[in-house]
Amino acid sequence: MTNHTASIEQRLQDRRSDISFICPYQLGLKQGRRIATRRAGSKAAYVDRYSWQLVFCCLAIVLLSASDAFLTLNILANGGVELNELMATLIDDGTQKFVFFKLTLTSLAAIFLVIHHDLQIFSGFRCRQILYLILLSYFFLIGYELALLWVIG
Repeated sequence: MTNHTASIEQRLQDRRSDISFICPYQLGLKQGRRIATRRAGSKAAYVDRYSWQLVFCCLAIVLLSASDAFLTLNILANGGVELNELMATLIDDGTQKFVFFKLTLTSLAAIFLVIHHDLQIFSGFRCRQILYLILLSYFFLIGYELALLWVIG
């Protein structure tokens, strides 16, 4: 009777630890048992390692964002005007502040989308597609800025 009562009490205890703010699995510091399988139900896949396509896409977005900041500053030096009010305010405060804010915001957004890459937003549209759309948009933006610099120069 005592063993039976003790096993029931053990089953009733919640022995799970609280979720930490910084997850070592998401940072790649610790590997789980499942590398490319789902950790959740059918809604989204949270994995220990991300596919090389997602990592490449995230890195390319950040590098293109840095290129965008560089080209924007070159366009402004040649007489251009920044139309984004927030970025214009940051540029007026200093170019270092502008570049830091732009790269930080872009990096955090890209990392957030990579973590939630399989989350379905609406009718089959997932965060993964948003990443690819952002990457494609940056390619067009860089091409546009290069064309502007060519016309100015």
